[in-house]
Amino acid sequence: MPGSVPPPPPAVDATAPSAVAVSGPAHLLRVTLLMAGSCLPILGAVLIAPVLPKMQDHFASVPGARALVPLALTVPALALALLAPFAGVIVDRLGRRRLLVAATLLYAAFGTAPLWLDSLGAIIASRALVGVAEAAIMTCCTTLIGDYYSGRQRVKYLALQTMCASASATVFFVLGGAAGSAGWRVPFWVYAVSLVLAPLMATALPDPAARADRDEAPAETEARGSFPWRQLGGICALTFFGAMVFYTVPVEMSYLLDDLGVENTGVIGLATAIASAATVGGAVTFARLKRSPDPMLPVVLAVCAVGFGVMFLAGNAPLLVIGAVVNCVGTGMLLPALLTSAMSRLAFEDRGRGTGLWTAAFFGGEFVCPLVLLAGESAVGSLAGAVGVLGLAAALVAAGLWAARRRVGAVDPLPLPEQLA
Repeated sequence: MPGSVPPPPPAVDATAPSAVAVSGPAHLLRVTLLMAGSCLPILGAVLIAPVLPKMQDHFASVPGARALVPLALTVPALALALLAPFAGVIVDRLGRRRLLVAATLLYAAFGTAPLWLDSLGAIIASRALVGVAEAAIMTCCTTLIGDYYSGRQRVKYLALQTMCASASATVFFVLGGAAGSAGWRVPFWVYAVSLVLAPLMATALPDPAARADRDEAPAETEARGSFPWRQLGGICALTFFGAMVFYTVPVEMSYLLDDLGVENTGVIGLATAIASAATVGGAVTFARLKRSPDPMLPVVLAVCAVGFGVMFLAGNAPLLVIGAVVNCVGTGMLLPALLTSAMSRLAFEDRGRGTGLWTAAFFGGEFVCPLVLLAGESAVGSLAGAVGVLGLAAALVAAGLWAARRRVGAVDPLPLPEQLA
């Protein structure tokens, strides 16, 4: 896998200043809408987690409810992973803004459907449709960031996207728990927030297609080759693995603490919040570094591996939290590094399809993360041991990436163009 991730071709990523204004009220509203849209799939992933026990009780008489109720939480991620590539193709053909507005409206319709549905099967089906809408929303928002911004500005806002997603996970978990105290259906009202976002997106987000058609020289269009399958395939494979690294702490932290004898939910919540804050800190660090993402990937994965190693060796809760913080600093840098690297390989007319493939790889890794760790736990005898094995794998991938760059004679490039101005 490492050998399939060569340095990005220099002709693909834009070196001109960002195509839209990067200051003023219109810019602030545009960024706010893109970040809010990027948080909607996170809302779908965590909002109802606190009410799953109440749902379990409500549908206790339904055959197979013990297995079906958790599907209500996880099936959107699976649908997103499976359908994001198709969403990417549609994005390139129909336009980013049009699809984003339509998907945001559908998100509200499908997301609030469990308020009126009485069948567990119908609720799970509506949750799968939420994943369909999320696939389009996430692909469109990320693609629009790539369309609107270039160079350092693109790095900045892709990192901001990671920060917002990480921070929103904690907020939505707390919100779901608070709303769930009034009944297991109540949190589903939160999905209606997208009804506010959709009209704002329709009016405040400019259409990048017109700009691209106007600014792109015919000679550049003729010279551009086919879709960069080989290069993007390497990044997507690395992203699939990176998503498992990224989601291990959020998914497994409570179980690891429980294994160490920590049962107080307040302590578990605090530990998870500290790790989440470290993810945000890693994303901030990435945004401030004046380096191309590719040379950073081996170092970032090595940081993640060190964090996993500390978690594996931890014999008490404080040391486990320290390891989680180290890991999450690395994952906070890992996600925007992978996404920026993928964006640098995509021309305008391929950006939707490429972003869809990247999104599918990331959410596919999220979906299989607990399954892989469960299999690892069965193989080595403990969850901490499975985390240690994943840390060893991360270290090996980091070493492979570093060796691959040394083999091809790659060097860390100069700061991105906008830093030289």
